[in-house]
Amino acid sequence: MKCVDPIRITDPADQRIAAYRNIRERDLSGREGLFIAEGKVVLNVLFAARRFAVESVLLLENRVAGMEETLRTAPEGTPVYVADHAVMDGIAGFHLHRGVLAVGQRRTGDRLPDLIEELPGRAVIVVLIGISNHDNVGAIFRNAAAFGADAVLLDRTSCDPLYRKAIRVSVGAALKVPFVRDGDADSILAALSGAGFEVLALSPDGGLDIVEFSPTGRTALVLGTEGEGLPAALLAKLRTARIGMAAGFDSLNVAAASAVALHHLWRRSQVG
Repeated sequence: MKCVDPIRITDPADQRIAAYRNIRERDLSGREGLFIAEGKVVLNVLFAARRFAVESVLLLENRVAGMEETLRTAPEGTPVYVADHAVMDGIAGFHLHRGVLAVGQRRTGDRLPDLIEELPGRAVIVVLIGISNHDNVGAIFRNAAAFGADAVLLDRTSCDPLYRKAIRVSVGAALKVPFVRDGDADSILAALSGAGFEVLALSPDGGLDIVEFSPTGRTALVLGTEGEGLPAALLAKLRTARIGMAAGFDSLNVAAASAVALHHLWRRSQVG
């Protein structure tokens, strides 16, 4: 958009910036269909990907000059609010050293069948079951973007990818990679099976090493929660793979494991 004159905020109680107040507490209780994006890199992705509508931007006054190029990519007419350190901290409820925020609107009506139908004939998607750690979810989205995954599906027990910390850890990938968070493991896997996906569950006791797997069409990589992993009853229904590693240690952090597996699938897709 064309550079607009920033709107100065001098009172943390100003209703125009109500969505930014008490960020940490409202991360837990929700923002009535809105989410917070934080940091210049994340805002670059938010504006470029155009998957989510943007309500406004709030900047620390000394960050305005360095954000001019980013703001030129924002949707036309986006209000840009500016505050000094004291007011910014009063709005957020804590010291916010980055001083670069935006409010986005959540998408409504995204459904699992619709997302699956839109995927190409050769696709790789990531399925998250019971992953409740925001750092892990954010890192998995970052890996999914880095290695060209087409989508991420999350069951309803997995945490929200649009939680502020998850977005930040993903470096904005949660705003770029299509996702749906709904249903349980059985309903998600049934939908994937009906759509012709070969489902591969990652487990330390997997039946084959991931490097032995060659995707032939649509592939879904299923990941479970840190520590416990995927339920045994679910693993019994699926083809499983493991990541080979040195003797005496049998597992990786789930986000690290996703990077290894997705890199392998991406490499195979480049030569296949």
